[in-house]
Amino acid sequence: MIEVCSVSKAFNNVTVLDDISATFDKGKVNLIIGQSGSGKTVLLKTLVGLHEPDAGHVLYDNRNFTEMNVNQKRTIRKEIGMLFQGNALFDWATVEQNVRFPLDFFTNKPMKEKQKRVSFCLDRVQLSHATKLMPSELSGGMKKRVAIARAIALNPKYLFCDEPNSGLDPQTSTVIDNLILEITKEFGMTTIVNTHDLNSVLSIGETIIFIKSGKKWWEGSRDNILETDNKELREFLFASEIFRKTLIS
Repeated sequence: MIEVCSVSKAFNNVTVLDDISATFDKGKVNLIIGQSGSGKTVLLKTLVGLHEPDAGHVLYDNRNFTEMNVNQKRTIRKEIGMLFQGNALFDWATVEQNVRFPLDFFTNKPMKEKQKRVSFCLDRVQLSHATKLMPSELSGGMKKRVAIARAIALNPKYLFCDEPNSGLDPQTSTVIDNLILEITKEFGMTTIVNTHDLNSVLSIGETIIFIKSGKKWWEGSRDNILETDNKELREFLFASEIFRKTLIS
């Protein structure tokens, strides 16, 4: 479980996050949604320590991440898997080298043990045949699956996904959504997904927070989001064709 307690953040005297509190549950896919510029990306970066909050705290299973020193934060980061929006694969490295990178960087395990973990992760995302391929030889969906394999290489407790469906077609996006949901349940991770893909909201959004102008405007699940009377959230939802059809039907 990850808890956000009254977190605020400003850049150049402009408030980007304004007193946000939320709880992200273990074993669930927790979504952060909102328009571009709403503050959801800054919130995600604050959660993983790329930004320091000006006020408030972030807790990982009751451990105060915000107040930790560098070495203590490094311990937490070993428990974190990151799926970046642009995949962030190394162009010069093969698929298996990309997936092995966190193991090389954070552990002293023997190569045989690391290779075994790499094989497991690639098999889990159905890419065991692609170990020697270079990123330039992969489709967009394959790159995303390699990035997921790398994100789970350290068997993380916490998985962060920044716009995982960015640049993907709807069919591939569904594959990635289902994979994120499956591995969340399989490994019992606390998964947080920053997304503007409203198809993902309906398919995998177990808990959802809606951010607008740096504030948390709504919190709930995909089961009750369609019934919301929150004006700003409904305006955001109606911008999506899938939601218009669902809400009208």
